Amino acid sequence: MVFRDGERFVRCACGQRHWGSYGAAGLLVTDPGRGVLLQRRAWWTHQGGTWGVPGGALRSGEAPLDAARREAREEAAVPPDLLMPTASSTVDHGTWRYTTVLATVRAQLRATVSDVESAELRWVPPDEVAALRLHPGFAEAWPTLADELDRALVLVVDAANVMGSRPDGWWRDRAGAAARLRDGLAGLAAAGVPDSGIGLLGRRPGWTWWPRIVLVVEGQARGVSTVDGVTVVAAPRDGDAEIVAQARRLVEERPYDHVLVATADRELRDRITAEGADPMSPRTLLSLLG
Repeated sequence: MVFRDGERFVRCACGQRHWGSYGAAGLLVTDPGRGVLLQRRAWWTHQGGTWGVPGGALRSGEAPLDAARREAREEAAVPPDLLMPTASSTVDHGTWRYTTVLATVRAQLRATVSDVESAELRWVPPDEVAALRLHPGFAEAWPTLADELDRALVLVVDAANVMGSRPDGWWRDRAGAAARLRDGLAGLAAAGVPDSGIGLLGRRPGWTWWPRIVLVVEGQARGVSTVDGVTVVAAPRDGDAEIVAQARRLVEERPYDHVLVATADRELRDRITAEGADPMSPRTLLSLLG
């Protein structure tokens, strides 16, 4: 075998050997109709014969999301463009870390064994996973991962309220201020939101979410357009009514998602809570935007 950059065992501070001098990552793919995609490792590999997710060592400078996508393509022929990453969970030992990236299929995909490290691939219903002979690390992480399968973070932003919470002269150019907010949100959607900053899982360290973002604009900001990562919705009249409508729609379409609404308006916060969404303060959002 030819070993690439980062592909070697390291002696971890926990006393065990782990694969990947820069850490490792794997992809936990969910298809709501078929279950989760699991890989049985070839007998000759580390923890051979056990079930886990396609994954492997990070290369120098490689992000865990990129590594997880690459490994799933190499080992299971999973096309990255058919996946929607939703979250990641990192186990950090200090001297070594492993990141599990959770993703949902965008369309039907056919996974096939495409690497000598895979002995078998199988779609497994979530309630049958624990009965398999699992890789020890995956077995330990599975109960927490299972709770977040196919669950996305959806962030609805009250543009006028968030802009109004920061006295930076936004009122002189409302459309320009809304566009700057939109662009900042697009960067957030791409980089991800740490759970420590929003507390979806009790501010659990190691979790990150890639949110779907809906920015509701009104008045002079209605001409702001949608960009990758941020859907811009122009309120026809009342911005608050549109925000409530968006929250209602999102909760009804996918009641298991985490739907947050960024606004400081007390009455609006009560209205979106009644719809099943949760409020987020503009201060929290602005801190995430930096």
